[in-house]
Amino acid sequence: MEHSVWPSSAVHLIPVSTAKNGVSSKSRKRIMPDPVTEPPVTDPVYEALLYCNIPSVAERSMEGHAPHHFKLVSVHVFIRHGDRYPLYVIPKTKRPEIDCTLVANRKPYHPKLEAFISHMSKGSGASFESPLNSLPLYPNHPLCEMGELTQTGVVQHLQNGQLLRDIYLKKHKLLPNDWSADQLYLETTGKSRTLQSGLALLYGFLPDFDWKKIYFRHQPSALFCSGSCYCPVRNQYLEKEQRRQYLLRLKNSQLEKTYGEMAKIVDVPTKQLRAANPIDSMLCHLCHNVSFPCTRNGCVDMEHFKVIKTHQIEDERERREKKLYLGYSLLGAHPILNQTIGRMQRATEGRKEELFALYSAHDVTLSPVLSALGLSEARFPRFAARLIFELWQDREKPNEHSVRILYNGVDVTFHTSFCQDHHKRSPKPMCPFENLVRFVKRDMFVALGGSSTNYDDACHREGF
Repeated sequence: MEHSVWPSSAVHLIPVSTAKNGVSSKSRKRIMPDPVTEPPVTDPVYEALLYCNIPSVAERSMEGHAPHHFKLVSVHVFIRHGDRYPLYVIPKTKRPEIDCTLVANRKPYHPKLEAFISHMSKGSGASFESPLNSLPLYPNHPLCEMGELTQTGVVQHLQNGQLLRDIYLKKHKLLPNDWSADQLYLETTGKSRTLQSGLALLYGFLPDFDWKKIYFRHQPSALFCSGSCYCPVRNQYLEKEQRRQYLLRLKNSQLEKTYGEMAKIVDVPTKQLRAANPIDSMLCHLCHNVSFPCTRNGCVDMEHFKVIKTHQIEDERERREKKLYLGYSLLGAHPILNQTIGRMQRATEGRKEELFALYSAHDVTLSPVLSALGLSEARFPRFAARLIFELWQDREKPNEHSVRILYNGVDVTFHTSFCQDHHKRSPKPMCPFENLVRFVKRDMFVALGGSSTNYDDACHREGF
């Protein structure tokens, strides 16, 4: 059986080994359908353009909205890196020509781009946790290297940072004016695109970008599972999920035919073309408005793209129904969620460290977290996606804390499995923090259907 090389969204949801944690992926569902613009049937090109997330007018967002007697205590931000150059090459074709040097007056533009370039090019003087020190602080190749962040990717995160700054710093005063290094918690995988995306977001966010106060920790696993990565049952769910994908692909004769046609165009065996994950490269052509590659045998075209993209969307749909990915996600996302509620609990006790946490990550990081939280309608993480946990204190009852969850600016708190019945049971306007704690400490394991009540048991239970 072929593993995780053929293009399908869900396969890339899955870090096959910790080394391969930049794996990419491609499809999403809007959380709240927008009746004005949403096409009645799934349109693969519309989906792909949402995935590109091309920077345009600043978006409306729901971050920071709470009744006036609530005080913002801490914020935990999970991002996917911004737009990047493909990780795969379509065999025997010319790579898309995209310039990964940053040019302040070129589109896409951001008012802070020029200052960001000059700040980064001076070098940090900051010491990051090894091996991050060896990574470049900004993209700078005239022809992008594989997987390199593009100018679009930098601008997407400058925009995210600016948006969060306007809400969390200017409006809610989350950090004091004389903020210190220990009030931030910053963590990234060891890829230049995640480090650079994190730096761009912070540059847009912080009132004074002081290298002495910026320390990134290195996370070797795309699941951000730190010391808790060994989980055999999680891997069993993963193998079953990959088998499900493989069987779905075998049933799709139009997909096979499309790969066959494309393989003829580029003159390689079909299997080799599929292994080159052509959708990754084609999405780059689409996001950057570069025409698809041609050879003397013809051109790869939009119809080919639509067939592969449509299969991905169908794969996502079946993935949600079959629930194998959910099992993988509950175990895969537990360590990072557990770490996050630990940080929140310290904040409820009045501790002032780590008020703002940033995890700069991949689609394979965000996707299991979304799935584990029960956000089954959430679209697949687009470039520069952001998932945010906000912790609030009720000023009238200082011992009571609430939580909000936002995905790309949409409040999805009451779509999560731990708070979807809240309105039926409680008149409180916000989701109680203890709901999230109970979910992470207990209900995640209950959802797996076994008798386990903790992570270690659930990861090693016999007879799965």
